Amino acid sequence: MLRADLHLHTTASDGQLRPADVVQLARKNHLNTIAITDHDTTDGVEEACQVANNSPVVIAGIELSAEENDTDVHMLGYYVQPENAGFKVALSQFQHDRLNRGEAMVAKLAALGKPVSWARVLELADGGSVGRPHVARAMVEARHVESINEAFDRYLHHGGPAYVSRKRMSPEEAIQLIHLAGGVAVMAHPGLVPDYLVILERLAAAGLDGVEFNHPRNPATVRENVRAIALRHNLIMTGGSDFHRQGDPMGAYTAPPESLLALRERQALY
Repeated sequence: MLRADLHLHTTASDGQLRPADVVQLARKNHLNTIAITDHDTTDGVEEACQVANNSPVVIAGIELSAEENDTDVHMLGYYVQPENAGFKVALSQFQHDRLNRGEAMVAKLAALGKPVSWARVLELADGGSVGRPHVARAMVEARHVESINEAFDRYLHHGGPAYVSRKRMSPEEAIQLIHLAGGVAVMAHPGLVPDYLVILERLAAAGLDGVEFNHPRNPATVRENVRAIALRHNLIMTGGSDFHRQGDPMGAYTAPPESLLALRERQALY
């Protein structure tokens, strides 16, 4: 039986397991295919592919941090080509922007009397993309908060006292970048996007290839609506656990069996 989890994060971004360990866990969960979809980077893909040796099959993926009106509208890219020149330049700029943003959040925390070490934030990122979860973990270690959730709720949420906005990429721009890299563009976790119905209709006209149907934060109503829109606009329905750490439900939210072939057929167009 084909089992594919197409939304997995590693230490290359804000996941807590190295790519090799994610592959090993995927084997334990009897997954045939996985996609490494780190935030704004493909740095975890090569290690995962080498360790997996096609068991499971590893799809080169990414999750681009697109945004609209201060709302995250993340875009998953599948079968991207990491060596594409234009794609590499864009990702390099993303990493530079993430470092600047992280430093700015640390400076804000210091001004609020909640100092954390920038060097420790970088250690927690372990050479990967720096993000708010790394700052939050540093805050927990410094005993400014008791949990990562508290760090976000009190300081790091959109509009929070230590929040720093990032250079924005629109969902349409994310779709274009994924296509530039030869990949297939899929809107991530619509259940987390308040006006996902309106956005999906618009993005379908802008070249969107698919939408994440199975996801821990997609309730039944969202899945029903997504299915209707997907059928109306010929969008591929995918699925994934959005895995970040031990205890996350890897393999519990899999892609529909027909989605892999559909993704490959769509990728051939780019």
